[in-house]
Amino acid sequence: MTITDSRQDAQPEARRRRTVAWVVGLATFGLIFDGYDLVVYGTVVSVFLRDPTQIGKVTPQVAGGLGSYALIGVLVGALLAGTVGDIIGRRKLMLSSYAWFSVGMAITALTHSTSAFGVMRFVTGLGVGSLVATTGAIVSEFAPPGKKNLCNAITYSGVPLGSLLSALVAIILLQDIGWRGMFWLGALPIVTLLPLAFFKMPESPAWLMARGRVDRARAISERTGIPLPEPPAERAAAVAAPRQRAGFAGLFSREYFLPTVVLGLMSVTGLVLVYSLNTWLPELMRRAGFNTKGSLAFLLVLNGGAVLGALIGSRIADRFGPKPVVATCFLIGAVSISLLTFSLPLALLLLFVAIVGLGTSGTQTLIYGFVANYYRTNVRGAGVAWCAGFGRLGGVAGPLLGGFLIGAGLALNSIFYVLAGIAVVGFLLTVLVPRIRGPRDVVTAVVEPTRAPATPLHDGSSVSRAGVDPLREQR
Repeated sequence: MTITDSRQDAQPEARRRRTVAWVVGLATFGLIFDGYDLVVYGTVVSVFLRDPTQIGKVTPQVAGGLGSYALIGVLVGALLAGTVGDIIGRRKLMLSSYAWFSVGMAITALTHSTSAFGVMRFVTGLGVGSLVATTGAIVSEFAPPGKKNLCNAITYSGVPLGSLLSALVAIILLQDIGWRGMFWLGALPIVTLLPLAFFKMPESPAWLMARGRVDRARAISERTGIPLPEPPAERAAAVAAPRQRAGFAGLFSREYFLPTVVLGLMSVTGLVLVYSLNTWLPELMRRAGFNTKGSLAFLLVLNGGAVLGALIGSRIADRFGPKPVVATCFLIGAVSISLLTFSLPLALLLLFVAIVGLGTSGTQTLIYGFVANYYRTNVRGAGVAWCAGFGRLGGVAGPLLGGFLIGAGLALNSIFYVLAGIAVVGFLLTVLVPRIRGPRDVVTAVVEPTRAPATPLHDGSSVSRAGVDPLREQR
């Protein structure tokens, strides 16, 4: 009898592990193509600057503008996703995003003028933005207790991993397939990722419960093994909390207004660094004397460091909370960017570029996990959308900033010092994020009340893992 019960108890947990693996895997795969889109322009911008027969004459200022058009689209798409996702659901929005940006990349490959190229970069950005904004929310709602930062870091490491892939493909194939071939490769999700996600990506039970679709949420919970949040009436009785506003209304309520503003500015700062470096680092290295493949190798190392740094940082964040980890990574980014101004042997220079990847793209990955776990369920989608959308102001500014600094004739060292100063601003903003107060959402999973070691929260306080761990899970 005991053996039978144990097997029955193990079945939901096994289903949950499989579901989490599929959700995290598909979400990561999607963000790999987001990262590919992020860097693909940076890998071909030198072609545009030197060959006006491709899409017309391109100056550094024009190149910076073209690099920003996609980011404006990402900004709009991410902010719209916060509302649209709350209406149609996380799953439908993610599937639509995969199709949208794939078609956008394909059409971009067919353009022959700077204006058409810029328009299609904006259109493609709409799909990329809605995907980035939705991914953090759905992964956070499927991730198991104590592993939310890790699951988000694995997922969002898809961005630097895709950036690394883009740089690697450019090193190997750019001369053979040209810039159009690079964009055609970015359209592959429509025939690979989209069919898989259609069959394997479930809707979030937490979102269904928040919309009052209890029967559908229970059916998905039984099929996937994902425990349900309590229905609103039960949750209110359990935590004795007043009715809470949802979506963007809750995001800018008295409870969340200050952290929302600070987290948004953190994301702006992080994305200025990410997009300025991923757009202009190859060109900066070419101006420092490296050839085309050598300059692209720096982009490869930059994003390799971001992937490894984000995964290591996420494990530390699950133990000590993401706030001190994000702050430390911003500082590491500032110091390592400054060190690039010294005359260093190539091996040491590549090492510091990898550390710069940790302090820029890796830090931004950790910020997404920080935000996704900071808000309660009925605000989480809007919170991630705000971070991804408002933060894209930094993404828009990044390529423009690089184009302006290069066009103004600033020395290479001066450009790196400007970027290091921006990283210091990111550190100061992270320190200002206030601690979380008030009750979190409750999960219906039954936990035996046993004594367990305390687990640190974001603000340095702690809570026992036994009995009340689901309360921490939503942080």
